Amino acid sequence: MKSNLKNILLVEDDLNFGAILNDFLNLHSYNVVLAKNGIEGLEKFKKNEFGLCILDVMLPFKDGFTLAKEIREIDKNVPLFFLTAKSLKDDVLKGYKLGADDYLTKPFDSDILLLKIKSIFKRKKLISTKQNIKFEFQFANFNFNSKLRTLQFKKDSAVKLSPKENELLKMLLNHLNDLMPRELALVKIWNDDNYFTSRSMDVYIAKIRKYLSKDSRIEIENIHGEGFRMIVK
Repeated sequence: MKSNLKNILLVEDDLNFGAILNDFLNLHSYNVVLAKNGIEGLEKFKKNEFGLCILDVMLPFKDGFTLAKEIREIDKNVPLFFLTAKSLKDDVLKGYKLGADDYLTKPFDSDILLLKIKSIFKRKKLISTKQNIKFEFQFANFNFNSKLRTLQFKKDSAVKLSPKENELLKMLLNHLNDLMPRELALVKIWNDDNYFTSRSMDVYIAKIRKYLSKDSRIEIENIHGEGFRMIVK
């Protein structure tokens, strides 16, 4: 199998359920490798490259948590979904401590699973986009050094930015006069795109606006539902 972000390892000992889920994901253009126990799942993971692993918790020979731990030793970044027939708090916490990206209790809505999978692959695609290696920026009357995290207006004393302020300003400048997608910033800087991180980013945008307010030619527009655009007039 060729390396492809759309490759999914599905480890499920219920053969009927596994076959149904396999067919459903194939219909939506995902390449699924099905394993029926933890040992087989690890063997198949070693032989191929996957964009996502969906692991049943209760597996013969090697349970899903043990399998996840061994997968993490090989690839610490591959996303993991756990499937379980029970929603015990201890199991859920154990799964997330192992680095689970999501936890679904059977029975679940297959369309919801599909949306979660699409979100994971979209996030991986955003993360894999190349970063601009430029670190020093001159714009309007400002000098910004992202290595030192300093922002200086004219001959004033430089302001030391926080790590997130620094990354956000750098991303805005890399998209100068163009749209900086909200989701891109959330994934690359906050590693998540949920409601709370989105509100956090709005706070940081307000801080950056305050820093840049010394020069009236600079504006950061909020493009509703899309992201932000930094404009130097």
